[in-house]
Amino acid sequence: MKNVLKVTTVGDRELLITREFEAPRGLVWESMSRPELLKRWLFGPPGWAMTVCEEDQRVGGSFRWEWSGPEGAVLKMTGVYHEIVPPQRTVRTERFEMQGGPEMGEQLCTMTLIEIGERTRMELTVQYPSAEAREGALASGMEQGMAIGYDRLDEIVRGVVA
Repeated sequence: MKNVLKVTTVGDRELLITREFEAPRGLVWESMSRPELLKRWLFGPPGWAMTVCEEDQRVGGSFRWEWSGPEGAVLKMTGVYHEIVPPQRTVRTERFEMQGGPEMGEQLCTMTLIEIGERTRMELTVQYPSAEAREGALASGMEQGMAIGYDRLDEIVRGVVA
């Protein structure tokens, strides 16, 4: 059975994003934390490439990711870690910048990884600064891009444990 990304609206400013992975929680955590592994799955839709992946995963530490896409498109994501409880939870701010795109503001993301035997369930809550920012994110195609990336992540972690 294929694991499917599910995006649910909560209130007027939040999204709850859930997905399961065919791997133990520690392996999923590591794949979401180490730059050399992030670069293997977090590169967006076809035609995009991750060009920068800087991680300082500690409370107060920051991250910076950049992608380049078709026709010179550039997407940047930066933020600061506020809570880190390996291998189960992170809380961080995120700010996206899309060349020529609208200002989306800063969002607060809480990711929890839950062990289910040898599987892992991810619950990601994203709180946007406004209802308009959340609707803009939904309209951007972010759900499809996230689904593609998490499908690749699932393939990678299944290959490691298989």
